[in-house]
Amino acid sequence: MSANSELIEALDALEKERKIPKDVMCEALEVALVTAYKKNYGANYDCYATVDRKSGAMRIYSVKTVVEDVLDDCIELSLEEAQRISPRYQIGDKVEFNADPAAFGRIAAQTAKQMIVQKIREAERSNVYMQYSGKENDVVTGKVVRIERRGVYLEVGEIEGFLAPAEQIPGESFVLGENIKVYVLEVKQSAKAIQLLLSRTHPGMVKRFFSLEVPEIADGTVVIKSIAREAGSRTKISVWCDDKNIDPVGSCVGPKGARVNAVVESLGGEKIDIVPYDDDPAKYISAALSPATVSTVSIDEEAKSAFVTVPDFQLSLAIGKEGQNARLAARLTGWKIDIKGDGSGEAPTE
Repeated sequence: MSANSELIEALDALEKERKIPKDVMCEALEVALVTAYKKNYGANYDCYATVDRKSGAMRIYSVKTVVEDVLDDCIELSLEEAQRISPRYQIGDKVEFNADPAAFGRIAAQTAKQMIVQKIREAERSNVYMQYSGKENDVVTGKVVRIERRGVYLEVGEIEGFLAPAEQIPGESFVLGENIKVYVLEVKQSAKAIQLLLSRTHPGMVKRFFSLEVPEIADGTVVIKSIAREAGSRTKISVWCDDKNIDPVGSCVGPKGARVNAVVESLGGEKIDIVPYDDDPAKYISAALSPATVSTVSIDEEAKSAFVTVPDFQLSLAIGKEGQNARLAARLTGWKIDIKGDGSGEAPTE
């Protein structure tokens, strides 16, 4: 079998197996042949290449312009020389020559091989990128394969994922070979490889877990309006439904807390508060400060701030340890919240 026949068989196989159109590869090969020719025989040549789609035969042609005075014989031809070829040629006409030198067959074969290898790699990267680009903002499982100071590397399917320290839950440690769930921030494509940028702290991870556990969220019946998260410690999530017959909070909690408990387990025990969203900022802020009970809420629309009073015995609960509950409520609602006791004293006795 000739080298040309082998080339066509290889192109046909690539078209079938890798879904790379033969025309695309032949056009790329033609460009590569011209580049190789100019590199070997001179950049001044005006030339083009052809690859026969049926036989695989490769040809390269140089083009010269008919001129009165030849200044560059790479691209110009005298009228006298042109008319020796054909009397029809006049000044300004283009004359084509088969420019295949004896040694170019070897160069062409080498170029074809390099081009095909390059196209295979490009196609594989493109296919992998297309496969994983749909995983952005989704949760995947990765196997820990390398742990370094600059981050943790995971094997996610057939590509590498990177979990930076800033995207790791505080205090979290990893073991080589273990499988962990991670959130895909970005599918990054470079000339050499494709890499997933991952996170364990992104609020989207919580949202995705709820969509997996709660059918009403998956089908859009219940909507997650906002999430405020301090990864590894506590998350607040507000939910809403326009169907008054459906309790959005109850849907997320599930029978005997099964749904929310499944999410908590996936997050390694992170506490989750689920509150109902409300268009009334006073009601929304009251709910967001759960588990504390709110006495009053005064709203300043212009400053987008709220003054909240709670029973004195619930003040520390409303603020939370190191201010966490108030901080998360403010981030969840988008309002600045100032909390004070209502002066009611200690907790009432039974």
